Amino acid sequence: MLNFVVSSLKNITTNTFIMVKYATKIGCYVSLLLLITGALHGQNPSFKKNAIQPWKNNPRYWQYKGKPVMLLGASNDDNLFQWPSHKLIPHLDSMKRIGANYVRNTMSDRRDKGFELYPFEQLEDGLYDLHLWDDEYWKRFEKFLKETKKRDIIVQIELWDRFDYSQKHWLTHPYNPKNNVNYSYDESGLANEYPEHAGQNRQPFFFTTPKQRNNPWLLPIQKKFIAKVLSYSLSFDHVLYCIDNETSGEEEWSIFWRDFIVDKAREKGKAICVTEMWDDWNLQADRHRRTLDHPDRFRFCDVSQNTHQRGDRLWNNLQWALGYIEAAPRPVNVVKTYGADGGRHGNTRDAIERWWLHLLGGVASVRFHRPDSGLGLSAESIASVRVARIIEQQVPFWELHPCNHVLANRSENSAYLTATPGKIYVAFLPKGGSVRLDLDGTSTYSVRWLNVRQGEWHEAAPQEVVITSAMPLQAPGNDEWVLIATKKSL
Repeated sequence: MLNFVVSSLKNITTNTFIMVKYATKIGCYVSLLLLITGALHGQNPSFKKNAIQPWKNNPRYWQYKGKPVMLLGASNDDNLFQWPSHKLIPHLDSMKRIGANYVRNTMSDRRDKGFELYPFEQLEDGLYDLHLWDDEYWKRFEKFLKETKKRDIIVQIELWDRFDYSQKHWLTHPYNPKNNVNYSYDESGLANEYPEHAGQNRQPFFFTTPKQRNNPWLLPIQKKFIAKVLSYSLSFDHVLYCIDNETSGEEEWSIFWRDFIVDKAREKGKAICVTEMWDDWNLQADRHRRTLDHPDRFRFCDVSQNTHQRGDRLWNNLQWALGYIEAAPRPVNVVKTYGADGGRHGNTRDAIERWWLHLLGGVASVRFHRPDSGLGLSAESIASVRVARIIEQQVPFWELHPCNHVLANRSENSAYLTATPGKIYVAFLPKGGSVRLDLDGTSTYSVRWLNVRQGEWHEAAPQEVVITSAMPLQAPGNDEWVLIATKKSL
């Protein structure tokens, strides 16, 4: 009977649970739970050995080239593929030198810096033909993928960025009917202006799929564009995929594009990791469950909008999300961390705190957002990446577990703790002060401080102390500090 069930699996639609009960010779019943994780048409291909994928030994983290890897990022733009080589190469080299190995890459074409290109060919009359390509745009994209691969920098691509298609950016965009030769306003259902913030989700561009408005003029062109992206990216094994930038759109849109790119990958015999980034700042909002509840559909999560939170609220939201997916653990990424002095989403201190709370809180990747909404690749972000890599030399992040309950008499937002209990404790103090660890009081620990602003050890050598809950461990200053307490071997 069991052989019959197994042989029948090939004909069963994916993402289906089957409970088969069969009788043994002694009359007992055994329940066999079979989880089918193949694709909607045929069986899912396996990941290539060297491809970025959830780590087999601990799927909350990533592995690349067969080894676990912590993804840390700090870069100065969201669409680095648009950068000309003379700007791109030095930037990637700077990242590599400090230990950054993770970039965000929206397929965005907003002309913020003046050198950005549209993917479509512009005709002599100034209009665009959406069936023809701008070769330089795609050459830059391929160059970007090759150069990041050389440096073992993982790329997280966002296929659509809603801000490209609203307000001033829409007025000049090739998809705007007045700017192309392919369709009219009436045919496409698009308007000349969308003055509202993109978060209002009033742009018909994001309602084109079959289970939405099934737009026969726009959808084929959108599919052609994404297929063109994949014609380059699927040749590389260091690419993660996110459907949108902070979307408030309909679930049907996200599911369609997820299935579209997974099917394209399957045609090439390739497994890929896909997620969606929802706009809600509260990770417990229903919209986030569209990702959290579907490990079969989305192989990782992105919770970047949690970086709009601060302190305990950020930490607790993250712990809730990690606990929510504990039964089917996946990597949780934070591809953008907000905050910079003079920016709109918090200051520099906020950015450093948010980055560290996510890192020590258990995410698989964390990156500083581009200026001026983030610190980008700056002195402050470089120092944080360096400190994180120093910690990694003491203990891999995947061996640590958040444990604020070990902090004695903790006050709100005073300190955050992660540990391999009984072996090593790593505390982050966002504003200096002191921390007390509720340990047994009989073991000797090697204690040392890391200066997060300077990116280095504070002391030349660690101190050996017997830690008790009555002993305050005082940070050397009032900025951000990391304490490492390692139990001495007997």
